[in-house]
Parts: sequence; structure tokens; C-alpha cells
Amino acid sequence: MINPLRGMKDLTFDESARFVHIVTTAIGIAKRYGYSYIETPILEETALFKRSVGESSDIVGKEMYQFEDKGSNDVCMRPEGTAGVVRAFISSKLDRQEMKHKFYYYGPMFRYERPQKGRLRAFHQFGCESFGEGSVYEDFSIISMISQIFEALGIGFELQINSLGCTTCMPPYKQNLVGFLTNIKEQLCEDCNRRINTNPIRVLDCKNESCQTLLKTSPKLIDNLCSECDNDFTKLTTLLDKEGIPYTINTNLVRGLDYYNKAAFEFVSNDIGSQSAIAGGGRYDRLVEFLDGKPTPAVGFAIGIERIMELVKMPQSTREGIYLGAMSEEAVETLFSLATTKRKETKVTLEYASKGFKSHMKGAEKAGARYCALVGEDELKNGTVWVKDLESKEESAVLREHF
Repeated sequence: MINPLRGMKDLTFDESARFVHIVTTAIGIAKRYGYSYIETPILEETALFKRSVGESSDIVGKEMYQFEDKGSNDVCMRPEGTAGVVRAFISSKLDRQEMKHKFYYYGPMFRYERPQKGRLRAFHQFGCESFGEGSVYEDFSIISMISQIFEALGIGFELQINSLGCTTCMPPYKQNLVGFLTNIKEQLCEDCNRRINTNPIRVLDCKNESCQTLLKTSPKLIDNLCSECDNDFTKLTTLLDKEGIPYTINTNLVRGLDYYNKAAFEFVSNDIGSQSAIAGGGRYDRLVEFLDGKPTPAVGFAIGIERIMELVKMPQSTREGIYLGAMSEEAVETLFSLATTKRKETKVTLEYASKGFKSHMKGAEKAGARYCALVGEDELKNGTVWVKDLESKEESAVLREHF
């Protein structure tokens, strides 16, 4: 027997129903905020992620499904969604239009990491990317949208926010931080020591408890923001307060990707083991330019669908559609024209085999049908269909042409 690869799984039955509910709920809310659908390839040039996500990141350094294809191209399966959407934005020359563009996407992502609960090697994300709007109001709008999605799904959350500054305040802060880290480098873990020279900001995100204790006294970027970044962050907190969206400021929140600047945020849940991120994002005003496009402000987010699968409160299921069956061999062929007609307006579960009454009733229950419609010898003679409303329990004989 061939099983799924490690860290990859099938979505069937209850999980597939949950997946569809999450995606359709998120799409409905994203559309209300003016977002339209975009689909990008699963396979991209490796250079796209090295230049956007960053070569110092764990994703690029350790986790990408990277290989050389038959045309000797260096390619990889997408580890996240933003870079591909930005590439598509530039490829379509949308960066040259003086317009705002908003896209939502969903689909599989791939990272070669240690599988654990809520974290797979093949996983799914729903995300949104907004281009052309530099105002902090758009950051707030994005956060509001995620809050609304989680509320619609019945998921509790805690919002954490931080500011990653800009090209004015980040360089002097980074120099400050490197000095601090260099003084304690012998006590930091191997990953932190590597990052001091490649991407010192990522040291703040280290999950090692010993490192986190040492970093409590590190200089905080939020205390060293330039006036523009400071004003934007203050405005964001004011908007969140006014809207009644609770949050905490996490000065060590830096996200795992190199392209973020200014506002960064994560939605976390305590209901999936240790506090874990279920959505995250932020502003990335320089990424379009990094990928050879025209400088364009942008902000976005992604929700980890597997992360929230068990947290979703599913709506109460209701009976739907018609179960259509025959109680004699002669009646079977009659069912097809009836099914074709009814499928123009509702769901039809068609049972090909001739069965007894009790078997058909069990089939209708299993299908979750609202109506059970049967044709037997008497119905063939009379040109009728026997119909039972499985909610009201009412039965009737309906003329076939009126069915």
C-alpha cells in the first residue's frame, strides 16, 4: 500500500468540509473589502524566494522543496504566497498603473520542516495582498478583515503587533542591536550567532528560552522609530482601540520573512497547544522594487488553514437536496431524466441500484437529503413519483411532469 509522504495528508470527509467552510467564509469577507481572486503557479524560480523571503531566513536556508527541472532551471515549490503574487503583479505590469489593486488567494504551500500538530510539509494558506495604498488605514483595514474572518468562524484570538521601522530608523537600530548581541554572543544559540551577521533582527524571534531571557534587555526598535513610523504606529493603535480590537505590543515580533517593514502583526491562539500563530502579515513597501518593479506600497497577510481547522465552529448542518431511487429494475431508467431536470435547481443523490423501501430511506438519511423520492411499479403505471419530506415527514404522490 502506498501512503502519503511524511508531513503531507489527504483532506477528506469532515476535514474537507471544514476546509471548504474556511475558504468560502474568508472569500466572502475578502470580497466585501474589495479583493478579487488571483491564482499563481505552485512552481516558481528559486531566485524569486531568495530575493524576497531572504537567503538568511529558515525558509530559504533549510525548508524549500528546491530542485533542477529537466530544462536545467533552478525551481522550487512555493513556500509562501506573497512573493508569487508580487511577481505576478510585476509580470502583468500592474506596478506601472496609478491604481490600487487588491487580490486574495488560497492554495497549497510547501516547506520541508519537522511535521507536528498544525504544521505540515504540504499545507494551505488563505491570503490577501493590497498594492498601491501606503496609508496606515490600510494596515488597520487588513487587521479588521482578519478579525472579521475569525469571528465568522467562531475562533478566539489574541492580536500581537509591532513596528519594524523603515530605511530611516532601521539601519541605526540594527547597528545598535548588533553591538548588544555581540556582547552576549557566547551565551546565544548557534542559530542566533549565525543571524548576527546575516539578519540580526531575526535573533529577536528565537524560540530558545535561554536566548529569550538574554534578549529581554535588548534595545527595542519601537523605542527608536523615526517620527513617520512612530506616528503611523500610534495611529494604528488608536484605530484598534477605537474599533475595540484588543491587542498587545510584542517588541520581539519580527515575522519570519525579510520583506516586512513598518507594521507587522500576528494573530495567535492558545487553543492549539502552546501559543501559536494562526495568521500573520504586515507591510512590505519595498518588495515590489526588490523584484524589479516600480516602487509600490503594499500590505498583506496569510492564514494557516491547517492551524485553524480544529478551532472552527461549523454551522449546524441542514438537510439539502433530493435522494432519488428506484424500487424495481424497470424504474431505474426513469430516474435519469428526473435527476437531470432536478439538478438544474438542487443537489440530487441518485441511487442506480433497485432497492427496497427501508434501504432507500437509510440511503436518504446518509445523504442528508431533504426529500426522498422513489419510483416503483405503481408509480410507473400512474406516472407519479412518491416523495417524502424528511423534515416535516409529509408524504405525497407527485405527477412525474410536475416533479
